[in-house]
Amino acid sequence: SDTLIPSCRGEAKSESQSDADVWEILRKAPPSEYEKIAFQYGITDLRGMLKRLKRIKKEEKKSTAFLKKLDPAYQVDKGQKIKLMVEVANPDADVKWLKNGQEIQVSGRYIFEAVGNKRILTINHCSLADDAAYECVVGEEKSFTELFVKEPPILITHPLEDQMVMAGQRVEFECEVSEEGATVKWEKDGIELTREETFKYRFKKDGKKQYLIINESTKEDSGHYTVKTNGGVSVAELIVQEKKLEVYQSIADLTVKARDQAVFKCEVSDENVKGIWLKNGKEVVPNERIKISHIGRIHKLTIEDVTPDDEADYSFIPQGFAYNLSAKLQFLEVKIDFVPREEPPKIHLDCLGQSPDTIVVVAGNKLRLDVPISGDPTPSVIWQKVNKKSDLVRSSDDSIAPSENSSDLTTDSKLLFESEGRVRVEMHEDHCVFIIEGAEKEDEGVYRVTVKNPVGEDKADITVKVIDVPDPPEAPKISNIGEDYCTVQWQPPKYDGGQPVLGYILERKKKKSYRWMRLNFDLLKELTYEAKRMIEGVVYEMRIYAVNSIGMSRPSPASQPFMPIAPPSEPTHFTVEDVSDSTVALKWRPPERIGAGGLDGYIVEYCKDGSTEWIPALPGLTERTSALIKDLVTGDKLHFRIKAINLAGESGAAIIKEPVTVQEILQRPKIWLPRHLRQTLVKKVGETINIVIPFQGKPRPKIIWTKDSQTLDSKDVGIRNSNTDTILFIRKAELHHSGAYEVTLQIENMTDKVAITMQIIDKPGPPQNIKLVDVWGFNAAVEWTPPQDDGNAQILGYTVQKADKKTMEWYTVFDHYRRTNCVVSDLIMGNEYFFRVFSENLCGLSETAATTKNPAYIQKTGTAYKPPSYKEHDFSEPPKFTHPLVNRSVIAGYNTTLSCAVRGVPKPKIFWYKNKMDLSGDAKYRMFSKQGVLTLEIRKPTPFDGGCYTCKAVNECGEAEIECRLDVRGKP
Repeated sequence: SDTLIPSCRGEAKSESQSDADVWEILRKAPPSEYEKIAFQYGITDLRGMLKRLKRIKKEEKKSTAFLKKLDPAYQVDKGQKIKLMVEVANPDADVKWLKNGQEIQVSGRYIFEAVGNKRILTINHCSLADDAAYECVVGEEKSFTELFVKEPPILITHPLEDQMVMAGQRVEFECEVSEEGATVKWEKDGIELTREETFKYRFKKDGKKQYLIINESTKEDSGHYTVKTNGGVSVAELIVQEKKLEVYQSIADLTVKARDQAVFKCEVSDENVKGIWLKNGKEVVPNERIKISHIGRIHKLTIEDVTPDDEADYSFIPQGFAYNLSAKLQFLEVKIDFVPREEPPKIHLDCLGQSPDTIVVVAGNKLRLDVPISGDPTPSVIWQKVNKKSDLVRSSDDSIAPSENSSDLTTDSKLLFESEGRVRVEMHEDHCVFIIEGAEKEDEGVYRVTVKNPVGEDKADITVKVIDVPDPPEAPKISNIGEDYCTVQWQPPKYDGGQPVLGYILERKKKKSYRWMRLNFDLLKELTYEAKRMIEGVVYEMRIYAVNSIGMSRPSPASQPFMPIAPPSEPTHFTVEDVSDSTVALKWRPPERIGAGGLDGYIVEYCKDGSTEWIPALPGLTERTSALIKDLVTGDKLHFRIKAINLAGESGAAIIKEPVTVQEILQRPKIWLPRHLRQTLVKKVGETINIVIPFQGKPRPKIIWTKDSQTLDSKDVGIRNSNTDTILFIRKAELHHSGAYEVTLQIENMTDKVAITMQIIDKPGPPQNIKLVDVWGFNAAVEWTPPQDDGNAQILGYTVQKADKKTMEWYTVFDHYRRTNCVVSDLIMGNEYFFRVFSENLCGLSETAATTKNPAYIQKTGTAYKPPSYKEHDFSEPPKFTHPLVNRSVIAGYNTTLSCAVRGVPKPKIFWYKNKMDLSGDAKYRMFSKQGVLTLEIRKPTPFDGGCYTCKAVNECGEAEIECRLDVRGKP
């Protein structure tokens, strides 16, 4: 716990230097800063705290029961324990401990201890309920204190994450803090989001989680969103993109046989997009044979048992987008020719003889190749995969073709006879079917089908090309890192999937986050990209996707983590402070913007006039904001520049425009007399005098001090001189130090002088010649003359006192009395009185007083005085408003007040209402009453604070009320 100890200056100092002393901060801060400090340090009852602090007594009377009282205030962190200790004069004394006036009972949290003269109250596990006024009671005496329970700072345990959404989507920023129900502040691009904007933003709390919700985002919502607590800050970026649709896979032309299945498939970027299928421009109606499906991002049109009527142009149109994905379905007729007996076998393929005879299949899809054959007798069919001694020949369009020289081809030792499995051959009477389930890259190559019968044989080579999404690229490299940007570079994937790479997609995330955010919607064609809109000081990672006509690759490995930082701005106020024959003194101020990279130091360089070579003026960096450049050549003209350095590199250079000549400057002497010395300097006897007078002049001037035209005695007065100032020092002032002092600066034949008048004052002597002039009735007249010694200061007045001869206790009759005679009235009949007078000046009252020698006797009279009887006047009256409330129209966000005036006896009790609702206890409103003027302060009003306000005054004689209208306008 931290104990607040009053110092001799009336301040409160904390024993723990590491923790902020909230009480001291509030005491020194202006009232306009109270709310900001309360939010920063977690103060929940600011008004109560300020009221209790105001009641703390600055000075206490000497106590007989307590040797040591409680300190004025204590501070403890929530959840910690604290001990309140007093020392009593009587070791056997019983004490009581009270909290807010109620006696504290012993429990597990409150422990009482008595050790000798010490009495200790220990409070364990302090909570906000313990924030109260405590007192220790010994007999009739009490010792008071205030205990302030400080809540720990609210930390952000789970930060915000960057988000990228499409226009119209719901956005939800979420963070987690260390305390449930904590108060947080939301900002967008540095501007606070207030409750008045609930039509746009919604704030939500769920335990330790805090939410900012935007129900329907727009392009204008893009920006940096910040959540702040009194212990942390988290920033995230929101990017709202115009709604776009990407086609990851378009539909392809199909050629199928009768009664086969035809499947048109496409994939788009938004799984919520619906669409329609068209056949020759007319919408396709699903039935038992034609089925339409939509699963996630994939749309399918499936036609079972294909017939010649199904041959047409098919299209898919996404709803709400100007896209038309089309493909053609071709019906393959199998022609059966009459083959006479003993006919050699024949392979009937439409692609035979064409160049290239290549079949393309997408990786993962099924390849089904129907090969019609003829021959009598029925030929046998052999399928073989051909290997090549050299690489497959690739044509100009990147397709695979078998070599023209058959000697370059070799066959697998294993023939393809399987009727089951992933790669298989199915035999039928008039055709055979070659099937590959889930095509893979290894299935790519040249396949040879051979048909034989006794009459002869026929062969055909079919090239199968498997295309796929590209391999993931290697991890991107980050370079050219700036304040909020960097350059990302990458290399193409090692395997492009058999199709040209169309572009790349880049993603970014914060190092501690799990959410990747896409940086581009249009594919990147180049291998570099400048990423922007990052937050300085946050660690990021990047990754890349490659995209071809088949789809998007898996993501690349993440880049090395990096932090956007920028060099600081150039130093400011770079000037020459001093020049000699071999040195130049420079000074400057830190850069206006330092940034997250911090500041490592400064590099100072100089260049001779007419040269372009900059020479370091100091060895290495300097962290100071001044430098003395030594060992320079007299007469050289030099240009100087300075740069600030941090992790990101050098700042721009601050340059002194004109060259500096290295030689002693002759500067006219000039004394800069401080403002408070331009009038008479008044000091009391015994005080220390320290007069500092700055000056300028080069070379170093000769300094002469005189008093009343006489040289000063060095034994009585100390004088110290430097290059820039002269100091007059008197350890203990005496009256003879008063007088006119003169300072003279002299450089060759140039001089400058200033005069200083010093007045040393002391307490005056007592008045003189005091005498009792006259006594009559209950009055006595006294007069005196001014004191002989006025203490070297004007007499400001006199203090007159009287004392009864019986008790000789002195009572003040007049103070600060200006005249030298007075009449003392209301003396008691039959008593004798002495009178004394003190003189007074700026130092105070005189040490002694002038006292009358003879007493004044107030004689008794023979008649008894009977005072007249008066009927007491009844001043009671009901409340009446003497100044009404005035209708007002104010701007939201600025404090406003409503004022009126009321009178009434007895003093009426005041109530304020808004729309007939009592405002008492509402922290948003503050109510003041001074000399009958009533004021209602409304803190930072919002449009919801507008309405009808009523002030009601009530006393025992009646009541009165008055009302006005308040309109709150939004900020322009």
